[in-house]
Amino acid sequence: MPLACTDFSAGLRASLPLLIAVGPFGLVTGVAMAAAGIAPLEAMLMSVLVYAGASMLAATQLIVEGAPALLVVLAAFIVNLRLLMYSASIRPYFLDAPLGQRLLVSYALVDNPYALFLQRYSTHPGAAGKFDYFLGLSIPIWLCWQAMVGTGLLLGNQLPGTWKLEFAAPLAFIALSIPLLRDKSMVAAALSAGATAVLAHGLPLRLGLALAAVVGVTVGVLSEKYSGTKPQ
Repeated sequence: MPLACTDFSAGLRASLPLLIAVGPFGLVTGVAMAAAGIAPLEAMLMSVLVYAGASMLAATQLIVEGAPALLVVLAAFIVNLRLLMYSASIRPYFLDAPLGQRLLVSYALVDNPYALFLQRYSTHPGAAGKFDYFLGLSIPIWLCWQAMVGTGLLLGNQLPGTWKLEFAAPLAFIALSIPLLRDKSMVAAALSAGATAVLAHGLPLRLGLALAAVVGVTVGVLSEKYSGTKPQ
């Protein structure tokens, strides 16, 4: 199927402001892996295959601490559990897509493309051009991420920690998530998940993130059930 240039171009344009946050986050991740003593080739391979900054940082910290390989993999899996929920959420939009397209979406499905995709299609689920738009979103973000991780690996630990660049990405994602809070159930889910993440921050292996996800989903479902709110 030929690429729909209009939808693809729209995705490209929508992704560009996010590079301001993706770039520093990738840079910090690369610097952290270099400081941990991970070989550049192995670090880039991890970046391409895992393609999830939070789990890469969690795994890097455990590698520094000399944790067993199984524990490193388990921690990365737990941190990435949110991507499982993203996949379940976005699945209805690609039910009729060819297998190759679905596999590509599953690989590139990270926070920012997911949020922007839902902003465009959650209110118009039957609109055409979904894959082309998602591809337009994902390509610049992927290229920026890999380039900045590589740059961070080259810089090593030369950047001062006082820059606190790691805050750029979560702040950008919070800003993207706010427009998605269209009803009481969504607001309840977001508030309960956020509160749980803060309260459970001290749990080992980043278990607070997984717990926050479970609490948020549970509260959202119960709120929807008892308030009669229908998802939009």
